[in-house]
Amino acid sequence: MGANTSQVSDLSDNPSLKALVGTDSISENDPFWNQLISFTFISPTSSGDSKLLEEAVIPLAKIFIENNPRSGNFGALVRVFLGRTKELKISTECQDQLFIWQAHNALFMIRCLLKVFIREMSEEELHLQFSYQERALGSCGEAGREDLLEELLSNLIHLIVEVPLLDITYSILFEAVTTLLVFFSYQLFHKDILRDGLIYQHIMKGRCLSLTSRMVKTLLYNFIRQEKCPPPATHIFEPKAEGGLLYGLASGVASGLWSVFTLGGAGGKVGVDQEHNPLPLSNQSLLLLLVLANLTDGPDWPNPYRQAIICFRNTQDTSSLSVEQPHTFQINFNSLYTALCEQQRSDQATLLLYTLLHQNANMRTYMLSRTDMDNLVLPILEILYHVEDRNSHHVYMALIILLILTEDDAFNRSVHEVVLKSVPWYSERTLTEISLGSLLILVVIRTIQFNMTRTRDKYLHTNCLAALANMSAQFRCLHQYAAQRIISLFALLSKKHNKVLEQATQSLRGRQGDNAAVPDYIALEAVCIVSGSYLSYAIST
Repeated sequence: MGANTSQVSDLSDNPSLKALVGTDSISENDPFWNQLISFTFISPTSSGDSKLLEEAVIPLAKIFIENNPRSGNFGALVRVFLGRTKELKISTECQDQLFIWQAHNALFMIRCLLKVFIREMSEEELHLQFSYQERALGSCGEAGREDLLEELLSNLIHLIVEVPLLDITYSILFEAVTTLLVFFSYQLFHKDILRDGLIYQHIMKGRCLSLTSRMVKTLLYNFIRQEKCPPPATHIFEPKAEGGLLYGLASGVASGLWSVFTLGGAGGKVGVDQEHNPLPLSNQSLLLLLVLANLTDGPDWPNPYRQAIICFRNTQDTSSLSVEQPHTFQINFNSLYTALCEQQRSDQATLLLYTLLHQNANMRTYMLSRTDMDNLVLPILEILYHVEDRNSHHVYMALIILLILTEDDAFNRSVHEVVLKSVPWYSERTLTEISLGSLLILVVIRTIQFNMTRTRDKYLHTNCLAALANMSAQFRCLHQYAAQRIISLFALLSKKHNKVLEQATQSLRGRQGDNAAVPDYIALEAVCIVSGSYLSYAIST
């Protein structure tokens, strides 16, 4: 990088970078830093180009790891960035794009180096990289005693919650969010849950604790606003095709962290539109929010970020905030609901919806009271309808969301009152004038049949049938096709069950020939319950 670098191939020969990773100490007050962080860099336009940049950084970072104990230049780089963050808010108000650009570049360099450091060393060794002393004359003795790692983490959170989201700040806010994700990527290299690490301790108990509710609120609003990358005229990078430098370089860490977060991404298929995400800040903010919310509780303290997500309330709620919930805050539920309805194509947005429905009673009550539930239910049904193209964890989350919704009797009644003129994504048959409830039944039965022929997962069976059972007492005015599919499912399950019984009686040992048929028996029993419940309701009315 450096002032004149514009290509990946130039990195290893760049004199400024050689000086940075070399053995000579450079004072944080040296003019060298202004030159170093005043680079322009042609942004990669594909994941392949992003990988080339990472491969170019690795040799330099490894040299830096060897020389930093003598030079302390990494700590100096961090201090240069921290010095600029103190005036970042003022620079934003004054539209000082040059200052913001340099602060962004410094943080971008820190993040690129951290990504290699975290892969190459333990958390304790990383902490030492921050604490090696600068040998340059005039260095401050007091500064040496500060915990630079905690200072950086605290400043990143302050930056996220205090700097307004504008075109000129979009890039640095994205970098701040992504750098925190890089810090949390330590979990990628450990099988055990990291509870005692320095990063975990600083985020959960340190100076960052007082900003918990503001942090969660800011990340939620980043998700709600769905801001696209600003046009090229408002930041230093060149036009980009697939998200460019901002999204491309972060996607590796975020995708890896997401894979761990979703238990390895069973099913292994890339989410729709995720490789061409035009909303990098929104996407990364949501990932960071989910990572924070799912950090494990400490031995004697709960996760404050999860507490904030569980107890936040609607801005229209005028009751006083509870003293017993120190991390609560208020947010516009209507805006959040709209964003959730629009973004269900990504599994992380579906996980946020599940988290809110399952854990935040205020948000669940609000959602169930909406008169436009079709805006939320239709995207969930579309996920289940395209089960072949979705990750299995995405399908499970969508199904559990339906299960939670169908536990409410008012929901079960209201879905039969919403009539859909057409369902474009339902390709097996043209559906017109069908109720949302009938469509829900069709999609769930289709998921059951897919499971019977493909995955044969008894838990998927159980959850699908539980959703139908929850709804059965409120079935009304079913579409002809939905009623036909219920009967067809019953006939199919009866036929399979009879076949299993026949095989069992023919066996001298009385052992069933197909153990996988057990879920089909459970399904048959459940369909009988569903049909019986519906008939009882129909007779009584």
